[in-house]
Amino acid sequence: MNLDSLVQSIAGLHQRFQTEAIKAVNVSLTLRNWMIGLFVKEYEQQGEDRADYGTRLFENLSHRLSEHASLTYHHRELRRCRQFYEAYPQIRGTLSPEFKGLLFQAEPREIRGTPSPESRIPPERLVGSLSFSHFAELLEIENPLKRAFYEIECIKGNWSVRELKRQITSLYFERSGLSRDKDRLSAMANETAIRAEPGHVIRDPYVFEFLGLRPQEVLPESDLEAALIDKLQAFLLELGHGFCFEARQKRLLIGGEHFFVDLVFYHRILKCHVLIELKVDGFRHEHLGQLNTYVTWFREHEMAESDNPPVGLLLCTDKNHALVKYALAGMDNRLFVSKYELELPDEARIRAFLEEQYRQLQGGQAQ
Repeated sequence: MNLDSLVQSIAGLHQRFQTEAIKAVNVSLTLRNWMIGLFVKEYEQQGEDRADYGTRLFENLSHRLSEHASLTYHHRELRRCRQFYEAYPQIRGTLSPEFKGLLFQAEPREIRGTPSPESRIPPERLVGSLSFSHFAELLEIENPLKRAFYEIECIKGNWSVRELKRQITSLYFERSGLSRDKDRLSAMANETAIRAEPGHVIRDPYVFEFLGLRPQEVLPESDLEAALIDKLQAFLLELGHGFCFEARQKRLLIGGEHFFVDLVFYHRILKCHVLIELKVDGFRHEHLGQLNTYVTWFREHEMAESDNPPVGLLLCTDKNHALVKYALAGMDNRLFVSKYELELPDEARIRAFLEEQYRQLQGGQAQ
């Protein structure tokens, strides 16, 4: 053995154990969500006080978990867990005796919904090959035959979650049904498919939330972007002006998809949230559309009765200039707009700060 072969051996060993660890985390997450679904279903059928909550069960459960157990489960996530249990009852067979001991003595007597055909794929293969994000996409498919088709193709092609979504939206199932040469169509579909990699799994929002990791620890930020966000966060807090830091890479669940806001502050003078997005390139109109979506979501889901509407601050830069754009998002109160412009840092000051930091950081990278 020489040094090169030693390096290759250690690197190969590391990659293999890393893959096994990520797979184990993913399986645990999948089984946890399935069991949550089972518990919720059991409560819906036999809970002593279930009638007290009715259609507000998931909202109340989400609130109670957050209040008493410090667990963040959005009511849509809890509903999805129940749907997951209903669609994949066969997963029970993958539970170890230790986990089976956690189940209720009397499991739900009836499972409604449209279970995937159990005979198509062994449950161990399903759980071992698909992440929960894969299952979340598959659960959007009501037709069990169509869902089973994508299960098979996804496992066979080792598709990433992104690839699964692309194939569904491109109507691969329907095209396959019309195709005379289904094997050729399958081969063509997999020629350009994006394969699942271990790094994709650990960056999955479900996974890093399950592990208690902060989003900025695992999201694929560039070093330059991360450094700029660090400096921008400190800069705004140093300015005063009422900024109270609330979150970085704040996760939003919109229509079943995860999105992230770079920085979220609460402004104690303006009494509103301030959402900040930083783009390490020139201004493009889609940047403003993205930020406006986040601002609108915050207005509907995070705004308290005493709050003013949230505002967005979009910062774009390239080597030569910085553009600062405000997304006022329907704020009709002109007095508030005037106060907003007065209380937020001067646009020229932000532009000068951003240009200087960008220049210094790029110079450091070049060295």
